[in-house]
Amino acid sequence: MEWTDDGIVLHVRPYGESSVILEALTRDHGRHLGLVRGGSSKKMRGILQPGNGLRLVWRARLQEHLGNYAVEPARERVGVALGDRAALAGLTAAASVASALLPEREAHPRVFDGLMIVLEALEDRETWPALLVRWELGLLEDLGFGLDLQACALTGETENLAYVSPRSGRAVTAEAAGQYKERLLVLPPFLTGAMEASVGDVLAGLRLTGFFLEKRVLAPNDKVLPAPRMSLPDQLEKLMRRT
Repeated sequence: MEWTDDGIVLHVRPYGESSVILEALTRDHGRHLGLVRGGSSKKMRGILQPGNGLRLVWRARLQEHLGNYAVEPARERVGVALGDRAALAGLTAAASVASALLPEREAHPRVFDGLMIVLEALEDRETWPALLVRWELGLLEDLGFGLDLQACALTGETENLAYVSPRSGRAVTAEAAGQYKERLLVLPPFLTGAMEASVGDVLAGLRLTGFFLEKRVLAPNDKVLPAPRMSLPDQLEKLMRRT
């Protein structure tokens, strides 16, 4: 068995004296693991960093085997992230979400393409946080748990959408929310057509997607959001409000 694909490093763990097991998100083969011989060398450690892009060749005798990866670097991103604590937090959180939520060996090309867009934007702090929120919304949809943010669940109106029901995942207008708004999740304007997103909007978006990622995907399997993603809103609030 053999295939070649583009991949994004999600996680690496040691195996034996000099090898590692690489967990990568590939475009056409999904979240896929493989053994990288010599992966613990100094040169390979720099390549196998979360967020970095790779060209991968996977080989195994049988499809169900772990298999071996031959790795070629394609796009280094960790250097950008190391120079910006907010970008590093976002990269780490995104990789942890993909690792925790995506089924192994199930292709999700739209999720891969969306994550590539987020990672390519890491140098622009004004852009990537909102892109990350949109990527998580797309991840929910791709997994079959998409939210309905097109019209109010109570009135059918498409304007002035301000909240999301935590039970149904459907949008609600500010007027329809009334006295129950404290029980609802804030729907930031950039998810309903606004061009710009403030720090507060991004934080509201992360809390919205985080709630549904955990409730609809992780909780049924007795799991919670990975720690890097759980702490991301607080980290971004501290880092982004300073600048």
